[in-house]
Amino acid sequence: MNKKLLGVLLSLLAIVGVLSGCGKTDAGSADKKEVRIGYFPNLTHIATIVGLENNYFAEEFGEDIKITTKTVSNGGLFMEAMASNSIDIGTVGPGPVINYYVKDPKYHIVSGAVNGGAVVIANGKSGINELADLDGKRIAIPVIGSTQDVMLRKALKDVDLKAKANGGTVEFFAAAPADTATLFIQDSVDGAATQEPWGYILQNQADGKLILDWEDFAWGKESTNTVVATSDAFLKNEKLSTAYLTAHAKAVQFIRDEPEKAQELVVKHIKDLTGKEIASDELEAAFTRIEVTTDVNEDVLQEMADISQEADYIKTNEIDGLINLEAIKKITAN
Repeated sequence: MNKKLLGVLLSLLAIVGVLSGCGKTDAGSADKKEVRIGYFPNLTHIATIVGLENNYFAEEFGEDIKITTKTVSNGGLFMEAMASNSIDIGTVGPGPVINYYVKDPKYHIVSGAVNGGAVVIANGKSGINELADLDGKRIAIPVIGSTQDVMLRKALKDVDLKAKANGGTVEFFAAAPADTATLFIQDSVDGAATQEPWGYILQNQADGKLILDWEDFAWGKESTNTVVATSDAFLKNEKLSTAYLTAHAKAVQFIRDEPEKAQELVVKHIKDLTGKEIASDELEAAFTRIEVTTDVNEDVLQEMADISQEADYIKTNEIDGLINLEAIKKITAN
């Protein structure tokens, strides 16, 4: 290739690089035109679902901002998406956020979303009648290191049991919540620590027996199931982060004021996403096991970090800086 032609090609590549760079804006860019929201298609992410269905996010962001959504099946996938800059903000369990924060402190919990919503259900054929009976049993959890994993470890401490992976006798078996009913029917697991509506489904469709209701599981009503998480970059974009949290607070208030309408929106949303409709009786019963909130109990999250460190999921339990509630407190105070 002659020098003249090579020079032309290099010039063209430089121009393409500049043009492609002009079309990209990171999460904290002042001229960002798109907000990418992540969440799970289940009941414990009801605040995000209601915010989308009632157009609260669209109203707060305005016409100039495009909203895209990404649904995932577990918190690990959510945090991977955030780490790879595929989502900006959304709802997830606190366990995965803690796991990522201690490795890279650029992630933050900026609001609560749902407390409770998790239960322990025994397989009807397992012989389990109380928590102590989990000794030597195999229990399904959504994913290793998940919020339900940490909650189960907390509960086991109360009966002097611990996970097999850490020298105990209770085997933790990672399985998608939607698959647990099949696992019960096949007798592949003896029980499950799971979120709603899967707990109710296990009870009513897979001969499951309720061992710990949401008010008794781990920290009870203070058990933080779902939070709003984001990164440094998006949080620093005050206009957009405030808009998201304002919409989130509106959704939480709507759910409190209009629980039946909120449930209808969840049924519609999940059916539109998956083609599957949650029975209204399942949803209504499961709904009694959650509490929507913008509050976060920082003591509970610290204990979750302590338990995760004991389980060797994280190297340190230092989470100072993880929780930043300044914006949501201003919004809800008005």
